[in-house]
Amino acid sequence: MFYYLFTYFNQIPGARLVTYISFRAIVAAGLAFLISMWFGKHFIAFMRRKNISEEQRDAKVDPFGVQKKGVPTMGGLIIIAGILVPCLLLGKLTNVYMMLMLITTLLLGLLGFADDYIKTFRHNKAGLNGWVKIAGQITLGLIVGLTLRYFPAATMNETVRTTYVNSERIIEKSPEVKSTRTTIPFVKNHNANYADLFDFLGEENKYRAGWIFFVMLTVLVVAAVSNGANLNDGMDGMCAGNSAIIGIALIALAYTSGSTIWADYFDVMYIPGSEELVVFLGAFVGALVGFLWWNGFPAQVFMGDTGSLTIGGIIGVCAVIMHKELLLPILCGVFLMESVSVIIQTQVFKWGKKHGKHIRVWKRTPIHDHFRISIEQVLKNDPTCSIRFKGSNELHHEQKIVLRFCIITILLAAFTILTLKIR
Repeated sequence: MFYYLFTYFNQIPGARLVTYISFRAIVAAGLAFLISMWFGKHFIAFMRRKNISEEQRDAKVDPFGVQKKGVPTMGGLIIIAGILVPCLLLGKLTNVYMMLMLITTLLLGLLGFADDYIKTFRHNKAGLNGWVKIAGQITLGLIVGLTLRYFPAATMNETVRTTYVNSERIIEKSPEVKSTRTTIPFVKNHNANYADLFDFLGEENKYRAGWIFFVMLTVLVVAAVSNGANLNDGMDGMCAGNSAIIGIALIALAYTSGSTIWADYFDVMYIPGSEELVVFLGAFVGALVGFLWWNGFPAQVFMGDTGSLTIGGIIGVCAVIMHKELLLPILCGVFLMESVSVIIQTQVFKWGKKHGKHIRVWKRTPIHDHFRISIEQVLKNDPTCSIRFKGSNELHHEQKIVLRFCIITILLAAFTILTLKIR
């Protein structure tokens, strides 16, 4: 809203500042932080008056005696409010990528809210039916993938070259096209085309198959990162802290993709209009940091699925828009580690059950819980189980676990950006 207002009244002193991406991103981050702080305070007070808390957390016993009972849930609404308000005020709402990010926030926010509502108000610990969640994530993936395929403004330039002649900057771009190309790490030219996987279908059909593959991959990315963030949300400040770090890395990638100068320097695809993601991600990071004020140990509010599903979806969709989805296993390595630990634990347990054995790979999953529970605690509840990777029996406080996971994410984020120059 303010973007269009100040663009219209461009004669007002300082009005042109609003046209600068960096200015709007910084203001959006600051505004999102203040909104999360203010709304968070009133939201927590309201939820406490109504005695609304997540029953699953109430049932957990912390080995260090930290009391989690009675802490309000659905705090993801704080994050969503912190994102939406700055974007509506400062964002370029006609930009296709801004529209996609707002749709992502609202759709997954609604999906997560429905899950939290069933758990909290209907006292059903299972929450929303798993297939309904998957259907929602598939729907979002299809919306994003098909929009990038058919919306006229969703294009890219594979190469950009910037030269200077008599102090004048001259930009040379490859043709602006729709493409199934993506950035891959550790290779000389950085780019690979999904359509090339289907060369056996012939020149014409391979591009159709490439787009079908791209849309399906988008669905997979949205679901995988969304669920990974959901699994990471198990300790105070864990998911919000890791996601804020990932958001900062995504800002760097979005600024690179949306700038001809930086796209030339890093030799990556130039995506016209993707610079608007910097504004959205500024609000995203600001909202998460504001939420951390209330969610840091000891947490005064939990984000619930309302927050974690939304956060993961935002990260996944941003990466897909920038054609950087293959960097996510590095950037979101902590989310990947959490998901893989659960998958392995579940599959090994099922295999052991078929063969009359009770096997655990780790003491508990997601993997962050492995570090704060002792072998004695596991055997007390399940005396027949056999643990493959027992590790140290030293218990770690969740503050230390959260801090170490965030340090890992910082290193992974730095390495993700570094991959653009490693060839």
